Amino acid sequence: MSDSFVSFDDTQRVVEAVLDEMGLAAIPNRIERIYLVRDLYGKLRLSVSDALEEDEECRQALRRLAGRLKHALGKRSYPPENGVLFVSDALLHTLEDTARLIRPRIYLADRLMTGSGWWTVGDSRADAEAPRVTLYSVKGGVGLSTTAAVLAWHLARKGERVLLVDLDLESPGLSSAMLEPQRRPRFGVTDWFVENLVEQGDRAIEDMLATPGWAQDFDGDVRVVPAHGANPGEYLAKLGRVYMDSANDPWTARLERLLSGLEAAFKPTVTLLESRNGLHDIAAATVTDLDAAVLLFAVDCESTWTDYRILFRHWNAHGVAGSLRERLSIVSALTPVPDRERYLEQFRSRAWDLFRDHVYDEVSATGDFGDEFSFDLNEQGAPHDPFEIAWALGFSAGTSLRDMDEDTVNSAYGRFLRAFEERLYTSRYEKAQRDW
Repeated sequence: MSDSFVSFDDTQRVVEAVLDEMGLAAIPNRIERIYLVRDLYGKLRLSVSDALEEDEECRQALRRLAGRLKHALGKRSYPPENGVLFVSDALLHTLEDTARLIRPRIYLADRLMTGSGWWTVGDSRADAEAPRVTLYSVKGGVGLSTTAAVLAWHLARKGERVLLVDLDLESPGLSSAMLEPQRRPRFGVTDWFVENLVEQGDRAIEDMLATPGWAQDFDGDVRVVPAHGANPGEYLAKLGRVYMDSANDPWTARLERLLSGLEAAFKPTVTLLESRNGLHDIAAATVTDLDAAVLLFAVDCESTWTDYRILFRHWNAHGVAGSLRERLSIVSALTPVPDRERYLEQFRSRAWDLFRDHVYDEVSATGDFGDEFSFDLNEQGAPHDPFEIAWALGFSAGTSLRDMDEDTVNSAYGRFLRAFEERLYTSRYEKAQRDW
C-alpha cells in the first residue's frame, strides 16, 4: 500500500495515471463499463454489472485493477478483496447522472449527500403554458425576496397572472413580507412535501395559494406560495423531511410535481421562483432542473466571483454548461448610486471574464463569431451584460414589501424592469402569452 498522501482533489489524476500505466488491454472487452464510484467518505470502489460475476477472467482483471488502485491511492481506496462490487444494471443506471468518462469504458462517479444536482439539467417543458424565472445567488443578502416581490408587482400591473413561490425554505420570508397575517394560507411548500410522502400532497395544493392585498386592484393577479403556512407548526421537523426522495421519485421530480400542480390550479402566465442561495443541491434544482430562465444575482466582490467560478467550472467539467448558458443572465444587485458608471464597468468586465472562460464558445482570431455562442465585452443584451438594481434606502432590511411605493420601485428597479421586459419578457414569454 502507498504511504503517500493522496488528497481528494488529486484522486482523478492518480486514477488516470494508474489506468494509463496498466493499459486498457488488460481489461477484457466483455466489461463494457467500469464505474469507479467515490463514496460518501471519498474512497473509491469498482462497480460493474452483476452479469460478469461468474466470469473468472473478468473477476481477476477487476481485482488486479482494484489492487493497483489501492497501492496508488492508499486510504482513498479499498483493499482488492473489497474493491469490486457486482451490482444490477438498474443500480448502475442511477450512476449515469454523476458519471464522467475519464478513459474509454471507464467512468468516475460520485455518491453524495449534497451537491449532486449541479450536474444534471432537466428536460425542457415543450408544452409549458407558463414560463418560469428563477432568482438565484451564491451569496445571501442581495435582495432576492425584494426583487421577487417587485417583479410580481410590476407584471401584475401589466395584466399578468403571476405565481410566486418561496423555495428558500431555510430562510423563509415572502409570507411575512408580502402577506397580511389574515391572508396567509393554511399550508406552504414544506407542508406539501411532507404530505406528499404519504400521498396527500394534492389535497394541500388549494390551501397553499394566497392573494396579497396590494394586488387586488391590478389588471393582473398574483398568488404567493410561502415556505410555510399561517401556523408554521412543527416547522423544523417538517423541514428535516422536505428533501427526501419518495418511494417512487427523487426530490427534484417531486419539486416539479409540486410546481406543475400549483400551475394547474392557478394557471399563471409566469412563475417566479425564489431560490435558496449558495452552492447546495437544493438551490441546484431551481437553477438546473426546472427549465427556467435564471437571474444570477451578484455584487462586485472577489468572494462572489470566486463562488460563481466554482459553479461554472463544475458545469463545464460535467458537460452541462452548454445546456444551461442560454438560460443565464447576470444581475448587478445593490448597485451603488455614487460612482455608478465605474462600478458597472468593472462589474461587466468581471462578469465577462466569468462567462468567457467557462460558458462562451471560443472564436477565431478574426473575431468572426458565426454560430458560436459568444459575445464581446460591451455587447448589449449578452448574458454577462448586467441587469441593474440600484441600492435604495426604501428597500433596506426590515422594509415591508406589502406597501411598495411606485417612486421607490422606479428609483431602485427602473433599469432592471426595463431590461427584464426587453431581454426576457418579450423574447421568452411573448409566444407563451400569445398561446395563453
